[in-house]
Amino acid sequence: MTPDAPAAGAAALFHLAFYRFVKLVDPDAAAARLRELTRGLTGSVLVAPEGINGVLAGSAAAIDGFEQALRADPALGPACAGMPFKRSACRSRPFGRMKVQRKAAIVTVDVPGPALASQRGKVTPTEWRELIRRDDVVVLDNRNSFEYRLGRFRSAVDPQVRRFGDFPAFVEAQAPAWKAAGKRVAMYCTGGIRCEKTSAWMEGLGLEVLQLDGGILNYFQAMPDAELDWEGECFVFDNRIALDTRLQETDTTAEQVYADEPDGAWRLQRARRLDEAA
Repeated sequence: MTPDAPAAGAAALFHLAFYRFVKLVDPDAAAARLRELTRGLTGSVLVAPEGINGVLAGSAAAIDGFEQALRADPALGPACAGMPFKRSACRSRPFGRMKVQRKAAIVTVDVPGPALASQRGKVTPTEWRELIRRDDVVVLDNRNSFEYRLGRFRSAVDPQVRRFGDFPAFVEAQAPAWKAAGKRVAMYCTGGIRCEKTSAWMEGLGLEVLQLDGGILNYFQAMPDAELDWEGECFVFDNRIALDTRLQETDTTAEQVYADEPDGAWRLQRARRLDEAA
């Protein structure tokens, strides 16, 4: 599905999301190169020894230019070969500036032993639709509870966590019952990165884990009738706040999203800073 065009009179602005778990020998050099490639764009890119995770915004031409330059780059091109890019039209500016940051990890989660990304058990959006209808499957939302409340796959379980770091404790508590019942875990998140980071650890607990390839955003992009399986909206960590199943920005506000959160005041303050920066 091609992203819908902006409304008449609106700026032709697009959001781009991408990530890849790949061993980077020199992440500092990769970060420096990405600072050059992202000139003229806004957004955030994290670079670590385990890979690259980015969200950008700009005109269609600027986004096209970035994708082409990244694929053609002698150092980064091979590392990013085959990396999917998820694009959607924007009604408002998602970001106010451009930041490329060198980090220890592109996804931080505390689990016993190393947290390794896993490519195993990925299913396509079409396969996912059939999978989540099965009785031997637990559909697990790998996001924060405020994200779950805003929108979810209809049969999904709320992890009841306030931050991603709380997710492992929930899984450890539920894993024995899931295994005893012969349940497989069908797991999803916004773009796929949180699932890819935790799936190998979950497999180490003896669970059979299946991940929605590309996450919710890929499902919306691939399935024109995604609303048959999804209820509500999808939260995004930028100024747009929430998207519908057509990847279009909704009228939901940060105040509405964080109203009942224990740390809602902090999250709302952060959202307002993003909005002011844009």
